Amino acid sequence: MKSYKEVAQSWLTGNFDEETKAEVKKLMDEDPVALEDAFYRNLEFGTGGLRGTMGVGTNRMNKYTVGMATQGLANYIKAHVPGEKSVCISYDARNNSELFAQISADVLSNNGIKVYLFEGLRPTPELSYSIRVKKATAGIMVTASHNPKEYNGYKVFWSDGGQITAPVDKDIVAEVAKIEDPADVRFNPVPGEPKADIEMMGKEMDECYLRDITSLTLTPEAVKKHADMKIVYTPLHGCGVRLMPEALKRVGFTNIIHVPEQDVNDGNFPTVVSPNPEEPAAMAMALAKADETGADLVLATDPDADRLGIAVRDNDGKMVQLTGNQTWSFLTYYVLTRWKELGKLEDGKGYVVKTIVTSELIAAICESFGVKCYNVLTGFKYIAEVVKRNEGKGVFICGGEESYGFNLGEFVRDKCAQVAGIMVAECAAWAAEKGLTLYQLLQKVYTEYGLYVEKMVYIVRKGKTGAEEIQKIMADYRACPPKEIAGSPLTKVIDYLKSEETGLPKSNVLQFFNAAGDVVSVRPSGTEPKIKFYFGAKGSDAPAKIEALKAQFIS
Repeated sequence: MKSYKEVAQSWLTGNFDEETKAEVKKLMDEDPVALEDAFYRNLEFGTGGLRGTMGVGTNRMNKYTVGMATQGLANYIKAHVPGEKSVCISYDARNNSELFAQISADVLSNNGIKVYLFEGLRPTPELSYSIRVKKATAGIMVTASHNPKEYNGYKVFWSDGGQITAPVDKDIVAEVAKIEDPADVRFNPVPGEPKADIEMMGKEMDECYLRDITSLTLTPEAVKKHADMKIVYTPLHGCGVRLMPEALKRVGFTNIIHVPEQDVNDGNFPTVVSPNPEEPAAMAMALAKADETGADLVLATDPDADRLGIAVRDNDGKMVQLTGNQTWSFLTYYVLTRWKELGKLEDGKGYVVKTIVTSELIAAICESFGVKCYNVLTGFKYIAEVVKRNEGKGVFICGGEESYGFNLGEFVRDKCAQVAGIMVAECAAWAAEKGLTLYQLLQKVYTEYGLYVEKMVYIVRKGKTGAEEIQKIMADYRACPPKEIAGSPLTKVIDYLKSEETGLPKSNVLQFFNAAGDVVSVRPSGTEPKIKFYFGAKGSDAPAKIEALKAQFIS
């Protein structure tokens, strides 16, 4: 196996442009630590695609790693998909996103695979939607979701509109791994071989997407009565600005208040440290705008507009940010209540899907309505997989994950901030008809089902040594699990690497349960240099138990 220095040296003599070679030489001369991190491994093409910091090197997002990934995908498609082959491609506002999308389109076209490329930045959920409309073989979304500005990424979707899952994901990963040299990539047309068309998509697809997602609303009469409800919206410099305000207007809301500084598409995200609606700092300008204008609801989307963060006024009139668990809990309660009132639950075919680290309150709500609730691994692709598996047998009502992802209906096979946004706003109008704020609706849910409190805390460990430390933390928990958590005896440990015990695909996740019904889940992030701890507690003393869990696991 070559050392990182040997790999870096090969970039000075290989099929790379002069600008790239100059950057490698600069790292060699000036920053040996950064050189090692850039070349000590290949940027892993995982089961969802690529994600990493941008720059030169095998462990970075750049035109060569993107080209090699796309060539591997093309090779898989050509070998395994008969007949017509096509791929839809979209991208967000991140630095280099348009470049990486164009490179992907060119490589696929040079491999004889037709490409449907969005003419400008579009949200991830619209990319998912377009795959099914175009009956495409696959899809590529160039985005690093909510990561900081240094990152970019590359998500791969399959013909059902969901992100790739087993066995396709592993087979594509294997094909990508075979591409070891940029010379193997068809960056340019091959003489004597046909080049496929690159067809642009734009307003027509927008219209179809908006028509379908706005058809999912459940209480138009409440929206009509509260059409002038003040809603502050921020895209956090991402592509949501293109469609979220329009979606809200089309369902009937007329008073959408913007944060002008954050409407600007800018991959440097100049007004935030991280464009993540989970982070309070990212929401600060929108909350200030709500106080300035007297708005009661704030909606915020991440750069590729698949995640939604919200803030509402509490009982003292203060704007407070809700967690993903809280939002999806009251929204699931609303959706199931309306489905029941509309007679849509009578055939017993409807179902809900949540991930294993998402609040158990959602499962309790489903049980009270007699609705099946599936529990799947972390990642919305597993929710989409359940939807695909149940086609023709069941009806997907809604699904969510704690990391601000939600969807309703089957038009989109990924989380969709536009769908979530219009449903939250509609739910606010419905609650107002009952004399409740969204905050009071959440309190009503807690009164009916019990207080559930969740908290996710992560530890960042960067670089090679950080990755090794994260692996050691997981190994230590497997070897020596705690005997008690939050003062209550441990009753069960689930290791998701032992799939025969869970019935789910293998995944590097551990869950610890105690006698009091509390749970701690531990997993390394699949996209960032983090290890995540998910704490969940139930009961009137749940907030205190959350603090005890944090103190026990986060030293």
